Amino acid sequence: MIIAVDFDGTIVEHRYPEIGKEIPFAIATLKKLQAERNLLILWTVREGKLLDEAVEYCRSRGLEFYAVNANHPDEQPAGEAATACRKVNADLFIDDCNLGKLPDWGAIYEMVHNRWSYERYLDEVRYNAAQAKPSFWSRLRGK
Repeated sequence: MIIAVDFDGTIVEHRYPEIGKEIPFAIATLKKLQAERNLLILWTVREGKLLDEAVEYCRSRGLEFYAVNANHPDEQPAGEAATACRKVNADLFIDDCNLGKLPDWGAIYEMVHNRWSYERYLDEVRYNAAQAKPSFWSRLRGK
């Protein structure tokens, strides 16, 4: 799968133009998805020096993207004044500005790995919670 991933608010907390703290498990989850042969595109509003800083932030943590704000690593804007097309072609977009809020990275991994919709993920969580064995203390109290 080709997965486009936002940076600010998705991989790191919102502190733009600064780089915020990493959102727990973001880098580790993305590296795991990449190890499972998914192509990752960094898809962000950052440009120039700010973009370079974001790419280096991820690189220093062992995360290299297939492409950055482009569909292919060799994609270059044509002409001096042109800018790269930000309309990337991806199977999935992970962005904190989607409908609702960004699920935690564990949920994101489960959905991508199992190719589940958010609704299916919630159904699985509810089913597993209903099937869970009561804790030792709950059984001891007779609840």
